[in-house]
Formats: sequence, structure tokens, C-alpha cells
Amino acid sequence: MRASGLPPFDLTRSENGLLASLTPAFRIQEFLDTQLLYDTKGGKVRSPRRVLRDGLCQCMDGALFAAAALRVQGRPPLILDLEADQDDDHVLAVFKGEHGWGAIGRSNYSGLRFREPVYRSIRELVMTYFESYFNLRREKSLRAYSRPVNLARFDRLRWMTSEEDLWEIPTHLVQVPHARIAPPAAIKTYSRVDLRLFDAGLVGRR
Repeated sequence: MRASGLPPFDLTRSENGLLASLTPAFRIQEFLDTQLLYDTKGGKVRSPRRVLRDGLCQCMDGALFAAAALRVQGRPPLILDLEADQDDDHVLAVFKGEHGWGAIGRSNYSGLRFREPVYRSIRELVMTYFESYFNLRREKSLRAYSRPVNLARFDRLRWMTSEEDLWEIPTHLVQVPHARIAPPAAIKTYSRVDLRLFDAGLVGRR
């Protein structure tokens, strides 16, 4: 049982205070981009507590961290999966503001990060990532997206503070039904990514 006066979700006062301070939502993105190193090795699914302690994360860790901050601030902790072909999937934390849906993401590609909460639907939000989602062969690789998943369903794993890798969460994301962004025939018509957009997308890549 949680002692009276302590923060919820097994967070320490320091952790809770930091997550609560990252508002508006773009402050969460700024923290991910400026205070945490990008984990180029991968192979871990850290809780937000471990992200803070280790000082690094990749897209899955980053989405969990962002969702935890949103939750502390009173929003539901929602994430969704972007499914790609010949490329890595990407995970975003999504949130709904007064004027629409927005997103927070940790990525090695500059175009796959924050979106202001102005989009009328999840699909409209996801489609803003289409042109900036490409592989190193300059191929546009985004194919589908999942519905938002509320991380409260994983509270039994203590996902906000666990010392264990949280592989059950990305496994679940892969299994969630995904909506295609376009019919298969459309893929054959895609142009290669413009060199200027390609170069811009790689700014800051490690």
C-alpha cells in the first residue's frame, strides 16, 4: 500500500516532479532530444525510471517515457506503432489536446519526432510522418499504423518503474491490428525521397 503523501505509480518525488514539470507536451520532446543520449545499440526496453538513470533511450524507451510524463500530467498514457517495410518500426506517444491529436517520439531521424496537437484523427496525425519515414535506400517505408494502446493495461508490470526489460509491451504492439495507409498497388508508384529531404532527415543521426 502506498504511503500517504507519496507520488502515484511507485515514482519517487524527484521522478514525479521531473515528469510533471515537462509541460506543455513539447517540453517532453525537448527533454528526450537534449537530456538523453540515443541508444544506438538497442536491445533493451527500459522503464522511464531506467531511462532517467541510464541517461539514454531509443524509440520504444522514449515513447514509454513520454507516455509516463503525460500520465503524471493527467493524460492517458497512449502509444501507437508505425509499421514499416524494409525498415524499423517506430513507436510514438500520442495525446489529444484541445485542438486535436499530437505526438512525441524519440528517433534517429529528424522528421519522426514531435507533432503539435492539431490533427483531427489518428490517421491524419500518422500521415504527417509519411514523407519523412524512409530507409537508407531513400525508399518511403511507412505502411501501416496501430490504434493507440493505453499503457494502463500493463500496470501489473510496473512499466513506469520496473527494473526489468518490458518486452511484453512491444510484443503486444506488433499483435495489435494495424490499418494500412494505402493499398498495396500504391507502393509501386512511390517516388524516391528527394535528396534534400533525405539529408535533412539524417541531421543529428548517430
